[in-house]
Amino acid sequence: MEKEKRQLVIPGETIVSGNSFLPGESTYRDGEDVVAAKFGISEVTDKQVRVIPVSGAYFPRRGNTVIGTVIDVTFNGWLIDFGGSANAFLSLNEVHRYVNRNELNDFLDIGDSAVVKVWDVKAKGIDVSMKMRGFGKIEGGMLFKVNPNKVPRVIGREGSMVKLIRGATGVNMTVGQNGVVWIKADNIEKELSAKKIVEFVVANATMSGLTEKTESYIKELGLEIGEKAEIIEEDTDKDEAKEDKK
Repeated sequence: MEKEKRQLVIPGETIVSGNSFLPGESTYRDGEDVVAAKFGISEVTDKQVRVIPVSGAYFPRRGNTVIGTVIDVTFNGWLIDFGGSANAFLSLNEVHRYVNRNELNDFLDIGDSAVVKVWDVKAKGIDVSMKMRGFGKIEGGMLFKVNPNKVPRVIGREGSMVKLIRGATGVNMTVGQNGVVWIKADNIEKELSAKKIVEFVVANATMSGLTEKTESYIKELGLEIGEKAEIIEEDTDKDEAKEDKK
């Protein structure tokens, strides 16, 4: 038996039944049932079942895109606070260009913010990188925080919500899995409009038909649904699924 593809579930609630379904994030198998391990929104995609929690702290996972602030510069890299239980380390070898060891502060200084990717999580610390396209120091624009557990709804399936917001407002937008959002446009009005839409998505994250509701809200703001834009956000679940198969 399969329930609605998206619905609010509580711990211990059966989401679907059948051995063909695979338990994913925040779920477990109990006999033939896939059961919610946390309070949140259930999602069934291609026989993969997961729950998107609506409360709780952020825990970094390999492949996550996060936005953090430099809190220290060492002899071979930078310590970055992204709001987790431990700080992340960005090695000199994990930046996109050569940086002289004597000029680390010129590349990234204390107080600077950056978009980085988590590439290793271990007991002694978290390692991040900014070698990939779309990652690096943040310059200009607007930074604000949302509940990290609502981030999957802000991003949307395969980046659909980010694409919708970008198309309607014309902003560049990066959503960190740690709940920090960076929006940048050629004027403050576009940035504020995009922020309003993000906040609307967060406030209505547990509701069904969120995309349609968001489109209606965009029109209420006097904006038009624009063309789809390119997505650079990482799909962590897909990345991890690939790793699990190796």
